[in-house]
Formats: sequence, structure tokens, C-alpha cells
Amino acid sequence: MSERTRENLLAHGPGTPDTLLPADPAAGLLGDGAGAGPDAVVDAVRTHPDSSLAWALLAEGALAASTREADVQAYAYARTGYHRGLDALRRSGWRGAGPVPWEHEANRGFLRALWALSVAAGRFGETAEEERCAQFLRDSSATGYEVLARQG
Repeated sequence: MSERTRENLLAHGPGTPDTLLPADPAAGLLGDGAGAGPDAVVDAVRTHPDSSLAWALLAEGALAASTREADVQAYAYARTGYHRGLDALRRSGWRGAGPVPWEHEANRGFLRALWALSVAAGRFGETAEEERCAQFLRDSSATGYEVLARQG
């Protein structure tokens, strides 16, 4: 992707509104995911397959397992959460440009899935995808990038 294309898709100037997603459909079941066990997360995905948060939590759990197989699972989970998030962003008026602030809790599932996709891609050498996703996260929410990078 050329730098010019990236600018067109991700850059935002003055007046570009923040995109604020509606509440994640699984948020009531999972909260922020901190205390959700694996069975609760699987149940949330089965009940709300459109939940970026639930897919991101599955990805984070797989990344924590840190095996070759789990890394591939994490990539698939994160990619699903990322695409579900893009769908939700578009329904909320996002047209490929503008901030998706971490400070708005409902955006966090998408941002976490994007981060997990970057990490999983990096674990098996898909460097271009790793870097693209990390940059997309930074462009969408510098705060989200900082928070997630600190968490590992």
C-alpha cells in the first residue's frame, strides 16, 4: 500500500468526527473480559457472533497459551473480531478515516482485536500484516495503542 493510499484511508484532519460504536452485544455478559473464563467467552461468541470484544478475548486467550497452534487460532479469532468491528464501524458512519477512540468503551473490542491480529501475525513472521495492523491501531487510537502495547 502506498503512503498516499494509507493517508487517504487512515488520516484524519480537523473536523473528522470520532467514531463511537454502540455497546458491544456481548458486553453485558463479559464486562471488559477481565473475569470472564474461557467457557463464558465461547458462550458469548456463540450467542453474539458479531461481538468484536468476544472474538478479541478468544484471541487474547490463545495468544496467552503461546503455542504454534494457539498462535494460528489467535490469528483467526482476531481476524474475525477485526472484520466484525469494521462492519460495526461502517454501520456507525466510519468511512475509512477518523479516530476510533479507546476512551469510548464500546470501541475497545475492535481495537483489542486489531492489536491481537498484529501480535499473532508477528508470531509467525507475517511482518507486513503485523506492521499494518499496529499502524492502523496507532492511527485509530494512540491511547489504545499505548494501553495495549503496555499490556503485552
